[in-house]
Amino acid sequence: MSDIKTKAQGLDANVQPRDVLEMVKETGNIYETISIISKRARQISSDLKWEIQRKLEEFAVNTDTIEEVQENKEQIEISKFYERLPNTAIIATQEYLQNDVQWRFVENKD
Repeated sequence: MSDIKTKAQGLDANVQPRDVLEMVKETGNIYETISIISKRARQISSDLKWEIQRKLEEFAVNTDTIEEVQENKEQIEISKFYERLPNTAIIATQEYLQNDVQWRFVENKD
C-alpha cells in the first residue's frame, strides 16, 4: 500500500488528455481497457480507505458526549495527506500506461 502512495505523490492530480490508441494497444478494445482501469481504481480506493481507517483508529476516543471534540494535529495531517492524493482513476490509468497492472481474460466455455 505504501507503494501506491509513493507512486501517487509524484502524479499530477489534474485530469490530462490521453491517447486512446496508446491505451487500446494491449487490449484492442477501449471498453476492456476502461474496465481494467476502473477495477484497478476500485482496488486502490479500497486499499487506501482501509489504510486511512486503520491509522485514524489510533486517535479514536470513546466518549459519550458530543461537546468534547478534540483536534489532534497528527490526525489532521494524516487526513490532509490522503486528501491531496490524486483520484484513484488517475493513479490506475498511470499504472496501466506504465504496464504495472496485470490482468487476464477468462473465456466462457459454452
